[in-house]
Amino acid sequence: MKKIVIGSDHAGFELKKKLKTCLTDAGWEVSDEGTYEKGPVDYPDFGCKVASMVSSGEFERGVLICGSGVGMTILANKFPGVRAVLCLDEEIARLSRMHNDTNILALAGRRTDTQQALKIITVWLETAFEGGRHQRRIDKIRQWEVKLCRGKNMTP
Repeated sequence: MKKIVIGSDHAGFELKKKLKTCLTDAGWEVSDEGTYEKGPVDYPDFGCKVASMVSSGEFERGVLICGSGVGMTILANKFPGVRAVLCLDEEIARLSRMHNDTNILALAGRRTDTQQALKIITVWLETAFEGGRHQRRIDKIRQWEVKLCRGKNMTP
C-alpha cells in the first residue's frame, strides 16, 4: 500500500481533512500527524513531525498545510534529505518532482481550495523524478547538507 504522512496547523485543518479523505479513497495509507482541531496552534509543532518522518525515511512523501504554505516549507527544508516545495499550481508540482525530486508538498490552506489542492497533489504524486542532470544537482544539495550539518547526527 502507498503511504503518506500529512500535517497542518489550524489554517490548514479543513483542507487537510478533505485531502486525507480523498487520499484514503484513492488507496493511500495516510498518517495524520495533527493538528486534530480548529483551535490556534503553532505550525512548527506539526511540521516538525512530518518533516522528521520524511527525513528519517519512515515515509517517502509528506504533505504540510498552513495558511500560506511558506512557514511549513521553510521549516521542512531545515531537515536533512527533505526537499519541500510550496505549490500553488500543477505546473510547479510537476516541475518540482521532475527536476528536484521533492518529497514534501506544502499547500496554502488560505489560498488553495479543495479542488485545486486535489489537482496539485495528484500531479505531484504521479510525476516521477527524471534523474540525469537533475540527480547531479540533488547530489550537490546532499553534499552541502553533510558539510553544513557535520557533527550534528548526519552521516555522509
